[in-house]
Amino acid sequence: MDEFVCNKLTEWGLGMLIERFEDEGIDTESLYCLGDQEIDALITKVGPRAKFKKRLKLLKAEQNPAHQETVDSSAHEHEEAADSAQLCQSISDKKDKGKRKLDFQGKSTKFQSPASKRRCDNKLASYSEEKILSNVKKTMNYVHMRLQNEDNTRFNAFLKNKICDLETDKRELVGVFGKTGAGKSSLINAVIGVRNLLPSGSVSACTSVMIKVEANKKNSKYEADIEFITKEEWKDELWSVYHILRDADQEKEDDDDYRDTVEKLSALYGEEWENIPPENIMDSKYFKEIPEFLISKRKILTCESAEELSAKCLKYTRSDSKVGQSGKRWYWPLVKCVTVRVPDNDLLQHVTLVDLPGNGDRNKSRDKMWKEIVGSCSTVWIVTDINRAASEKEPWEILQDASSLMGNGGECQRIHFICSKSDHIEDSDDQSAAGDYALILKRNMEAKETVMTEFRKQTKIKKHFSDEYFKVFTVSSKEFLKNKRLRRDDTEIPKLQEFLQELNDCHSVTLNYVSGAYGILSLIQGARCREVAGKKKEVCTELEENIRQELEKVRKPMEEASEAFEKCLTEGVENSKRSCEAKLKSILHPRGVAVHGFHKILKCVVENNGIYKPKKRRQININEKLSSCLTDSIDEEFRKTFPNEGKCGPFKGVISAFSLDTERLIQKYKEVELQLTFLQTEEEKIKAKLNKLIRKRKKTIYSSLTWTIEENMQECYRKAAEFRGQGTLENMRHTIERHVHDSKNTMFDQAKDSLLVYLTNLKRDILEELEKTLKESTEVSLKTHDYAIPDVSEDIDMVKSHYDELKPSLDEETSLIGSTDPPGPAALSP
Repeated sequence: MDEFVCNKLTEWGLGMLIERFEDEGIDTESLYCLGDQEIDALITKVGPRAKFKKRLKLLKAEQNPAHQETVDSSAHEHEEAADSAQLCQSISDKKDKGKRKLDFQGKSTKFQSPASKRRCDNKLASYSEEKILSNVKKTMNYVHMRLQNEDNTRFNAFLKNKICDLETDKRELVGVFGKTGAGKSSLINAVIGVRNLLPSGSVSACTSVMIKVEANKKNSKYEADIEFITKEEWKDELWSVYHILRDADQEKEDDDDYRDTVEKLSALYGEEWENIPPENIMDSKYFKEIPEFLISKRKILTCESAEELSAKCLKYTRSDSKVGQSGKRWYWPLVKCVTVRVPDNDLLQHVTLVDLPGNGDRNKSRDKMWKEIVGSCSTVWIVTDINRAASEKEPWEILQDASSLMGNGGECQRIHFICSKSDHIEDSDDQSAAGDYALILKRNMEAKETVMTEFRKQTKIKKHFSDEYFKVFTVSSKEFLKNKRLRRDDTEIPKLQEFLQELNDCHSVTLNYVSGAYGILSLIQGARCREVAGKKKEVCTELEENIRQELEKVRKPMEEASEAFEKCLTEGVENSKRSCEAKLKSILHPRGVAVHGFHKILKCVVENNGIYKPKKRRQININEKLSSCLTDSIDEEFRKTFPNEGKCGPFKGVISAFSLDTERLIQKYKEVELQLTFLQTEEEKIKAKLNKLIRKRKKTIYSSLTWTIEENMQECYRKAAEFRGQGTLENMRHTIERHVHDSKNTMFDQAKDSLLVYLTNLKRDILEELEKTLKESTEVSLKTHDYAIPDVSEDIDMVKSHYDELKPSLDEETSLIGSTDPPGPAALSP
């Protein structure tokens, strides 16, 4: 089954039929060929069958959407009116139980973002964005089908590729950090408006794996997609587990690693783990409930309610100190990530919330995914108890340890420090004191000021994030749900909801698709005109000169950036050579750590390529410590060159400023307006594509300094890991210290050179992509004329009307968001 059929079934609310249609091999062509007899055999239930027949009849009649009104005007008008009424109802005052889940008491109007209300007001008499997108997709699918019937010329192939490239949907990631008991799960449940989706409230249990929460766009079920680590990864982890058990000393109760190991084994194998021979530990009888793990597949759980799904997910997401006593199997040690999908949720349309464990994971696979997710978050929420918001060490340590990964090494544009349980006054004997409205509000304001004061002291974090991109919220999930002592707005959860809604609103998926479709249709229709061949040649000459000049404007700031980085890194290399041995000593000879205890820790460090995360302690990373002078030397310049925030864009905004000057050319050469319209949309698409490329590659560039150091250190880690018996600690220390001493005159220069090579490659790829794409598009659009291709003049009129309708609405929302809040979601638009 192809994507078109899948999309249609989902759009019609018949997602439950997708698997059936896939089994029967129903593709786009066979869908249009289905008769009553085939449909009766495919769909046995009367309700879905009747609905499908009606929708298919309309679809066949609407093969050319430009003629849709003449085919079935009354049906179309009824559907359009229903869509408009539904849009207004869902955004302004939907009181239908369960469908709108922003508010448990059916009063969602009060908490709608201004952007959402503006959209409702502006489009009451118009199509909703979903309807527009659906309509334009129908048009482009129909055009694509018509092109398939034509000769497979270069122009034809070019057009079909462009239509296929229209589908884009980058999701915004919001990472949620917080220690056990801080209220992360309750916060996520309250913000998205789904009670008991993520389990909370158990003192003995905590979330142990990464959980993504996003929209279910396929059906109206609650789903959990469970991704396991591989069998090989679990075998490697078991090797480390037995290593820890073998080396455990008499003081096992005080050994965090030992307790963590026992907890994992007890969860998966029960109390009998001690009696299982190592050679039998992977026996299939221990994995009967999760055969997917043994065959490297994902496990999908599907439920009718959030509560049911939450109960089923417990054994895959939560660790519990009492697991050994229950006799049940818990599978969280084998889980890499769980994606929970929620139906009918407006706030999750283009946003994914990620409940993140503290700061990484000892499992390499999970740790790699953790770093990728953190580096891809556009927003990070740090959740902590309001009574210890500024003094609690863990949230600030998380920010310190992850700041480079989020900032220069990532995409984070804003940090929201969220003080939870804002309705509670600690150490209060008088129950009425906890309900003292004025006292609570005063305490909340003081908490905000205290947190901001503490943030300004965080020099490591402030290298990546300034004050304007750090905000403090005080929330009470309990009070938001109860709506008793505090007004709901005072819990500030509606502000977080509004923020998520703004992320969705300015995520211009519909506009991008419609704009691209308009450009392609313009190109198709323009190619049918042979009378303007002379003008085409003249315009082509001008455009080629514009491309040459604009490429030169792009090249210059990129070369200046390379020179600036080289200068910074030269200084960083010298600082690294002078200070590396002292920095290494601070790791190899820590104060206040028992020799025997540190022997085990250092053993784990060298066995894990210089990186180790002790249980309940901060991560040890020798590679990052050694590269710190290099990263420090470029931090300021890097943030200027690759800003996460604001509207300037990378390389001093040179990509955003790139222009073929098509607006002026359209005024000058009206005869080729259609072709120039296509080039205008192509220019915007390539700029968005390059900005996405730069966001991805800048992470690699920044991380390359530490990677190069890690690669250089591999040999000494291997040698240090081989030591056994008496004197092992001193031998490991000496091996590492000797290697750093002997390598320091070359190792840091290699790291510098590696970064500059990555930067040079990025510059080359940007210039090549710009030149290749725009020259090809110019040549195809202005040197092709063909009467054989379809006439799409009526399709252009319809798509252009939608484009004109969307553009002012998006501009208004973007300007309103951007003018009041510099780090707001407006900066996310490509």
